[in-house]
Amino acid sequence: MSELLIIIPAYNEEESIEKVVSFIQEKYSCYDYVVVNDGSKDKTADICKSKGYELIDLPINLGLTGAFQTGLKYAWKKGYQYAIQFDADGQHRPEFIEPMLTKIKEGYDIVIGSRFLEEKKGKGLRMLGSNLLTMAIRLTTGVKVNDPTSGMRIFSKNMIKEFAHNINYGPEPDTVSYLIKNGAKIAEVQVKMQDREFGESYLNAVNAAKYMFKMLISIYIVQNFRKRG
Repeated sequence: MSELLIIIPAYNEEESIEKVVSFIQEKYSCYDYVVVNDGSKDKTADICKSKGYELIDLPINLGLTGAFQTGLKYAWKKGYQYAIQFDADGQHRPEFIEPMLTKIKEGYDIVIGSRFLEEKKGKGLRMLGSNLLTMAIRLTTGVKVNDPTSGMRIFSKNMIKEFAHNINYGPEPDTVSYLIKNGAKIAEVQVKMQDREFGESYLNAVNAAKYMFKMLISIYIVQNFRKRG
């Protein structure tokens, strides 16, 4: 068994899931993986089953939080030392797993694959939202997170336990902020990400604006009332 589990939440990713998993199997077989099919309505689960992929097949859609927590419960039960969140749409590149793993072994709890640690953010509404989240986290925790919306994050065993045993622990910027407030050590590693080849992101302009507003309210206000289990 590898010390690291790659958790791949997947919802309606029939066009990309085979490419993502087969590449990991062929080039990065040193790591274990599991696909968490989040109640997909397309052929995602059928493809995974026909190919013999490691699969947790959820009967209903739980959303990213539920799917990712399912993966972390699995990681905790199996005894993995580290777990990484890895998108099923092909945007995350596995060659950056090793430097992230090396970094977290320096004593960090979470390491984020950052697009903006060494590169400047572009312009546009999404980058404005990212900057606002970076500022919010810094103002409330004293820690600068350059890429708060990056979905490529690796977690230590302590964090695996934390996410596996508590409710409402979504892999989102507000939870990262909350954990920093509670003593978690966070680092970033510069990565590059691919553009999505298939399908459409949920975060169109309207949904992205709603998401950013929700995260900002949560970081500035809601997290102050959150109880740690």
